[in-house]
Amino acid sequence: MWRLTPGQALACREWDGEAVLYNDLSGSTHLLDGAALDLLLALRDEPADAATLAGRLAERFDAGDDDLVSLIDEMLAALAGLDLIEPC
Repeated sequence: MWRLTPGQALACREWDGEAVLYNDLSGSTHLLDGAALDLLLALRDEPADAATLAGRLAERFDAGDDDLVSLIDEMLAALAGLDLIEPC
């Protein structure tokens, strides 16, 4: 299960399939693709695992179920590396 890092505000601007996200906790700014931003916004609602997120975001991603879960797992690991999300 993953959740947004507590206190994270997700201040961002999005255009042309990319987003600039300011991490108000670390002071870092990140360039994300639209899919990563969708994933963060889905986690804002409630914590979830990769399979649950795949169900929520199936229309956004163009991949089969198994491929989608694998892709989301990779994206979750990358977002955790940026300190935007954490396991719970």
